[in-house]
Amino acid sequence: MKHLTKYLANNATSYADMLTRIGGGIARYSVAAIFLAYGLFKFTEVEANAIAPLTENSPFLFWLNGLLGRQGGANLIGVMEIVIAAMIAARSFNPIVSALGSLAAAGALAVTLSFLVSTPGLSLLSVDAGFLVKDLTLLGASLWAAGEALGAVKAGAVVRVA
Repeated sequence: MKHLTKYLANNATSYADMLTRIGGGIARYSVAAIFLAYGLFKFTEVEANAIAPLTENSPFLFWLNGLLGRQGGANLIGVMEIVIAAMIAARSFNPIVSALGSLAAAGALAVTLSFLVSTPGLSLLSVDAGFLVKDLTLLGASLWAAGEALGAVKAGAVVRVA
């Protein structure tokens, strides 16, 4: 253990940089993958019915189902989540688009976290509440991804605007 500790201390900078890059990539692309998967799932009747009690009681989305119906509202959310996923994943060739997608993800996650207080009968000890709490970690990853992508823009990464 002593040798490992000394080795890591002597090589901390190179390992820190490598682990930061690997961890950041995992964080960014897992947020994108989660948004893509749940975005696609929104097109199913099961998911449209599952999210209806959350959206119907949301101070932000209460109007959605009345305007578009349960499935239409879920479909709109799904399209938005898929677009956000694609934007986040664009980091390697357009960091500004990725930053905007990451900020959009952060906004969407803030809305979903609000369901914890706006949904009647939702116990903070329930599986549903536990499922929503994971969005706090995704919110942090989204904000980090936005900051990192904006840092790349500042550092002069290639940005294509088309």
